[in-house]
Formats: sequence, structure tokens, C-alpha cells
Amino acid sequence: MAITSSETHSAATTTSKIPPPMDVLSVKCDSCGFTEECTPAYILRVRERYQGRWICGLCVEAVKDEVLRSDMCISTEEALNRHITFYKQFRSSTSLKEAEYPISAIGRILRRSLDSPGPLRSSSSTDLSPVDGVRGSGLVRSESCLPSLSR
Repeated sequence: MAITSSETHSAATTTSKIPPPMDVLSVKCDSCGFTEECTPAYILRVRERYQGRWICGLCVEAVKDEVLRSDMCISTEEALNRHITFYKQFRSSTSLKEAEYPISAIGRILRRSLDSPGPLRSSSSTDLSPVDGVRGSGLVRSESCLPSLSR
């Protein structure tokens, strides 16, 4: 059995449609030192946007916030410089033992809040304890908000 040229062409096009594996590089933030894994194209876009510096996603958000919080109109470069200066002052104001990366501190706070034996959270009004002297609402739903669900 012979393979025709149209069959070999269709086989070649189906194999060429498979996307190549993405290259991923580790890159360290020029501001906080956090390391992220990103594609070279994304790294290039971030460096173009921030004057050749690589900054992580958290620092990008901090720079955006700095631009918005500023009383006067400042450039992204000025906001980035302010953020880096603030971060360096933060790091130098604490002793080496007390100094932590902000991401580590946030993770520790999150773990503490999840591990603490606090009251269960609920959005149901039936779980709330009654207040003295306050009568419950007399409103009762007569039909569904979405008629298609009540059928």
C-alpha cells in the first residue's frame, strides 16, 4: 500500500500544529529579590516596561499603586524608584534576624489565620444569635426570584 503525497502533507501539518514546549526561566526581582518562573517573552515585556529592570508581580502592583496614590502626576520610572527606595529602607530599618521578605510575612500571617481556632464564618442570617428587643423580619419570600428554578 502506497502513501500519496496528500496523505503525507496532511500528516505533516497535523504534527506541526502541536505547539512547541514553552521555555521557562527563573528570574529574580530587582526590587524585593523574589524569584519567579516566566517565559522569555514575558520577561522581555516587563523589562521593556520598567527600564530594563525585572520586577515581580507584587512589585508591579505596588508601582501601579504608587502612581495612583501620588498627589502629582509621576512617571512609572519615578514610581518604581520610589518603591525600590521604600523597600531598601524597610530592609535596612530592621535587624537581619527580624527582616523577612514581605511574601514570607504574608504567608505566615495567612497560615496563622487559617490555623487559629476562631468562630466559624457563615453568611447565613440563621446562624446569627438573636439580639434582645429586636424582632425578626416578617418578610417571607412568596416565589422564586428566578421563575424557571421554581418550576
